[in-house]
Amino acid sequence: MENNDNARAEQARKGSPFLSTAQAAHYVGLSRRTLEKFRTTGCGPKYRKHGRYVRYHIADLDAWSASQTHESTSDV
Repeated sequence: MENNDNARAEQARKGSPFLSTAQAAHYVGLSRRTLEKFRTTGCGPKYRKHGRYVRYHIADLDAWSASQTHESTSDV
């Protein structure tokens, strides 16, 4: 299944810059459920609603990931 997720994420990156929750979770190395929890707490990456669908823009995922950089455990 992971190869399928890799292929889907790679295909999405080549085509549309928008990823589903499952694709975005794989892209940033988290579980789908973690991203869902982040949406309710507001501590995760920016997301967009396209009708009833949640989509993550790759640039927003990259920006959020870059903002998670820490130099030591005391930074957290």
